[in-house]
Amino acid sequence: MGLIKAAFGAVGSTLHDQWKEAIRCEDMGNDILMVKKTTPTGVITSGSTIVVAPGQCAIIFDNGRVIDATAEDGPYTFDSSSSPSLFAGQFGGMFKEMWQRFTYNGASAKEQAVYFINTKEIIDNKFGTPNPIIYRDWEHAVMNPRTQSLMGMKVGIRCFGTYTFTINDPFLFMSRVAGTASVYKKELITGQIKSEVIAAFSNITNSLGSDQYRVNAMDIPNNTDEIRAMMEENVFDEPIRKRGIALESFAVESVTFDEKSEEKIDTYELGGDAYTQQGTLVSSYGKAVEGAAKNSAGAMNGFMGIGMMNMSTGGMMGAAAQGPWQQTQNGQSYQVPPVNNGHTDVGTAATTGTNADTWECPGCHNVVSGKFCPECGTKRPEAPAKKFCSNCGKEIGSGAKFCPECGNKIEE
Repeated sequence: MGLIKAAFGAVGSTLHDQWKEAIRCEDMGNDILMVKKTTPTGVITSGSTIVVAPGQCAIIFDNGRVIDATAEDGPYTFDSSSSPSLFAGQFGGMFKEMWQRFTYNGASAKEQAVYFINTKEIIDNKFGTPNPIIYRDWEHAVMNPRTQSLMGMKVGIRCFGTYTFTINDPFLFMSRVAGTASVYKKELITGQIKSEVIAAFSNITNSLGSDQYRVNAMDIPNNTDEIRAMMEENVFDEPIRKRGIALESFAVESVTFDEKSEEKIDTYELGGDAYTQQGTLVSSYGKAVEGAAKNSAGAMNGFMGIGMMNMSTGGMMGAAAQGPWQQTQNGQSYQVPPVNNGHTDVGTAATTGTNADTWECPGCHNVVSGKFCPECGTKRPEAPAKKFCSNCGKEIGSGAKFCPECGNKIEE
């Protein structure tokens, strides 16, 4: 029993009247992977026609055994007296092997059917990582304290994208997935494929973030070719292939960091190189500055402690303290005292809550810097002229009536 290819266009010719039955399958679209077709009696009469459309594979079953198959589109005549003749097309060798395996000396037909397999590329299958994938991000490289070399920052990423697949082994697909179902839709298998795609992608990300590739996390969508090559080389999609299915394309559309990683990166980018090399220390330092500014007992003591902390680190935290860590309490601005040769200056700046370059505007009473107030435009007042004792030459403070050194009366 087998198929004989009919003349091109014979379906609409007068030969149509000679065919006992006509078996065909409508277009299966993007959602149906297999359809079973047979006659009302369950027996395909010799001389019937079977029409195979483009993107379809037709497999003839007789009592559960393969008697013929074709992946070439066109009309065919079923001849129960002939041997299989059309093990051809892209699955030709496979068809022949399966026929030899399932042929049992021409047993009489009790149930015959044609299984049409959708061999088109099945598109628009989405995937997303439900949990963050641990990744080494080289855009935010940090110092490895053990090896004293740079390594990618450990972050958690979520990835979203699409993939496409084809059925590249119809017999394997039927035996392991579809069976002899009347209709098999892709929704029955895509959930499992998606899980295996995510597992394969997790293996790929481990490689992309390694010392060999050093791909930045946000650049993963631009490395589609590398991802596909890794999938092929390492057979990360082996579970999918074992079902007679092949991934055709794989595209990562977006990558996002999880919340903890976003906070870690914000800290990294705020601190620059100091944060890169002293991650834990910088984090603690920042928290100490914030706590000192909010200290209701006074910022003076808090900042003195921070100055000592900075001295213990060799002054490397001084640069990070110049500006980023400012807080406001009771309307007054505080700033970490500057570092000078490893010693902290806690003079007027720490006592008054301002540094030597700031002044109180007499117009709006804001503490500002520069020559003019940026709020109201008032010019910075000139410093009062210094006074000296005419008797001993001692500098006299503003408003003093007598010299504190010799008691000489100060002339106005």
